Amino acid sequence: MSSVAFTNIETLVTNDVSHDSGALGAMHGVSVVVEDGSIMQISKGVPSGVDHVIDCSGMTLLPGFVDSHSHLIFAGDRSAEFQARAQGQRYTAGGISATVDATRIASDAQLTANARKLLDEAVLSGTTTMEIKSGYGLTEKDELRSIDIAGQFTDETTLLAAHVVPSEYTSNPDAYVELVIESIVPHSSAKWIDVFCDQGAFSAEQAEKILRAGIAHGMLPRIHANQLSAGKGVELAVALGAASADHLSKSTNEDIELLAASNTVATLLPGAEFSTHLEANLGRRFIDAGATVAIASDCNPGSSYTTSMPFCIATAVSLLGFSVEEAVHAATFGGAKALRRTDIGQIAIGKRADLLLLSAPSYIHLAYRPGVNLVHSIYKSGKAVTTWQK
Repeated sequence: MSSVAFTNIETLVTNDVSHDSGALGAMHGVSVVVEDGSIMQISKGVPSGVDHVIDCSGMTLLPGFVDSHSHLIFAGDRSAEFQARAQGQRYTAGGISATVDATRIASDAQLTANARKLLDEAVLSGTTTMEIKSGYGLTEKDELRSIDIAGQFTDETTLLAAHVVPSEYTSNPDAYVELVIESIVPHSSAKWIDVFCDQGAFSAEQAEKILRAGIAHGMLPRIHANQLSAGKGVELAVALGAASADHLSKSTNEDIELLAASNTVATLLPGAEFSTHLEANLGRRFIDAGATVAIASDCNPGSSYTTSMPFCIATAVSLLGFSVEEAVHAATFGGAKALRRTDIGQIAIGKRADLLLLSAPSYIHLAYRPGVNLVHSIYKSGKAVTTWQK
């Protein structure tokens, strides 16, 4: 058995409320012992009998970020679309079709290389768990190969064949819904099933059919809802016991109350709000209502082309009304809840040692010093990493 001790930790974020030190369970001047990939001990002083000691004087140790919403299987570039929004053009999600066209003609090797590049970016900014969706193929072949590629990198794969209605089905969207249900869902190895239930995408009735088909084939439900307009997506998510409802920019007070009274996590996407200018101060509405909140990168080439969870934390604080503590909690423990994971998102005895060591005395610096790379080192199952590992 191999063991490592992180000693003299200036600030330890545990997300373990049993420490009675706020939502983050922050501790100071302690050591953490990792053995065979798991947290074995949290204590004062320097432990003896370990194989390796890492002096964390002046530094912060926290759980690796859990990014529960990303779209990494794609090809192409939509920087011109971003520039147009910067000049005042309204976001409508219409650019997805351009990515679909580029993705369909890309090779497996090109899609795999692009995903790996983005995942390497993510891990170097502190992300240790990442969900990956399909959704830029919108044919049976392209959706299934997207899930197969995503599965090379994570177990948290999500079938989003119902992202938008592809152009060839514009005049008959119900036929595409049937294709998803009859030809794509039964052959997918994805863990999760997702639908973009919103204006210009899929109705609540269509979304329910697809989600129920996924559930019948052993997938777990989650949903894109209320990004562009208020609708019935949140109501559907709660009724089906979805793990997460995501975006939520245009949610009503009734939607927020439903989420707060349910086990469905409200996943907010600061990068998308930064890019699309849809809704400011969004986080306070959910947090003050008592909803369980996650934040995620929503990494995609159109509305949130970032893999940086520290950027999302800083943006959640500056734009969405989060406190720093709330944002860090949402990026770690909240993300784990959105994936229904209990082994990550905390530093507690028996949890997996997915850890992030910051060259800063406090987690506050994640928002206090936006855009600055504060990552000292990243650990997955207790081993230092510099490139993505499943």
